[in-house]
Amino acid sequence: MSALTIWAIPGIPEVTAGDDLAALIAEAVGEELRDGDILSVTSKIVSKAEGRQLLAADREQAISDETVRLVASRRHERGLTRIVENRLGLVLAAAGVDASNTPDGVVLLLPEDPDASAQRLRADLFRLLGVRIGIVITDTLGRPWRVGQTDVAIGAAGVRVVDDLRGTSDANGRRLDATIAAVADEIAAATDLVKGKSAATPVAVVRGLAQLVARRGESELPGARSLVRDPAEDMFSLGTAESYAEGFNAGVAATFEHETDRQRAAVKEKL
Repeated sequence: MSALTIWAIPGIPEVTAGDDLAALIAEAVGEELRDGDILSVTSKIVSKAEGRQLLAADREQAISDETVRLVASRRHERGLTRIVENRLGLVLAAAGVDASNTPDGVVLLLPEDPDASAQRLRADLFRLLGVRIGIVITDTLGRPWRVGQTDVAIGAAGVRVVDDLRGTSDANGRRLDATIAAVADEIAAATDLVKGKSAATPVAVVRGLAQLVARRGESELPGARSLVRDPAEDMFSLGTAESYAEGFNAGVAATFEHETDRQRAAVKEKL
């Protein structure tokens, strides 16, 4: 790669439930797309097209309904912030339930299966435009130990989501044993710079990364779900307060278990 070009696509109208998202994008992009381009699509318009809006007088209940596991929670003057694992395996604030850019009393849920959504969108755009592209569906997440948010890939189709460099050598000839570049997340973050949060440009094109796009006839590549780390391998799977509480409760349980054993032994001695 000698150059990378990224631009937002203007002219995409407000998306509503049931809209043909591929047709809207195809009309807006015209003949600009080429084989090897990657399309970055904000998850919000995918959710809207799929009817993932929910009437919710209580947003907190909507968050609870989408939560699989509580990772951390903190109360503050504005209410309660919950970091949770949601149904997609993503660890993020509020389970991805979004109340921005929606009518009052309505919240937006993430796509039910972002990888499947990306696959459908890619196939539809190929049918409409005849181009071999990759699709990355993005959402905004915070990061532990880092200030601010950035976009990451929550869905992908036709694009390599990681660039596995293990077994290759660095510039000094040293073998790389652990380097796996999360290129789908890097694409998502880069395109957020041109899409913005309030510019009404939810789709961007990336040109210059054709080596990451699936070739014609190539078998289906792993989607963005493969970027989710197995909780068993996660060294930081809980917040500090939650880790302390879990350890404390485990210690109390173990103490009572041993006490019960001693009581049983004492009863046996009396017998």
